[in-house]
Formats: sequence, C-alpha cells, structure tokens
Amino acid sequence: MKRFHVHVSVKDLQDGVRFYSAMFGQQPTVLKDDYAKWMLDDPRVNFAISNRSAKTGVDHLGIQVESAEELTGVEADLHRASDAVLAQPETACCYAQSNKYWVQDPAGIAWEAFHTLGSVPVFGADQTSNDTPAKAACCAPVLGKASCC
Repeated sequence: MKRFHVHVSVKDLQDGVRFYSAMFGQQPTVLKDDYAKWMLDDPRVNFAISNRSAKTGVDHLGIQVESAEELTGVEADLHRASDAVLAQPETACCYAQSNKYWVQDPAGIAWEAFHTLGSVPVFGADQTSNDTPAKAACCAPVLGKASCC
C-alpha cells in the first residue's frame, strides 16, 4: 500500500514539532536534532520536517511504497510522466536507507518515490551540515533547471 509523503522545511524545529504534534494528536515517530517524522495512518501520510534547507516551506513531495515490486510500478509511472527520472539505489537520507527515484514536475516541485530498507544513524550520506553548497530538496539530486532538484 502506498503512503503519501510530504517534507516541509522549517526555521525552528522545536516550534514545528510542537505545532505538528498538536495538529496530528501524536508525537513524532522519529525525532532528531534536525529532523522529525510522523507516520500517520489517518490520513495515511509520511509527514516530515527538517531545518536543513536554506528556504522554508514545502521541500518535496513523494510516494512511499512497502515493497521493491511496488516501487518498480511507481518508477514506471514516473517514466511515463517525465523523461528525466533519476535513480538513487540504497541511498542514505533522512535517517533511512532507501531505494529512490526522483522527478521534477512542470512547476519545479521535487517528487520522490521510495522504498525504505532500514534506518541509518545520519541524516544523509552526502550531507554533513546545514550549509552544504548544493543543497537541494532533502537529499534530492539536482535535476533540470530548477534549484531544488
């Protein structure tokens, strides 16, 4: 079963955690110094916030799947939607190891499709600080002409 994913960049993580915990009626499933995630069942969404981006607001959207087979189906959909699909196999991002595919919609919004394989102790393998020069949407590779991915 698929789960909708939203990642929002916030200025103050503690304020964001307070607000979204009250709004969702539960504490985050994952809470780090720079990241928080709620795995909600009603609505079925993986909602994450972080303070690692230079800009605030919606960082990227996505579809999380539960199996490699399901990810293959979503990947096919992405290829039908865009000629520029970028694969990130076994990547470390947002304290998780995942197989991912990224596209950019016509408005420049980054979309990821991913299957989580397990957790990792770091935010991302290729990002070690808040001032990474080529920072894109949370762990998103830079694609196309937009600055986010």
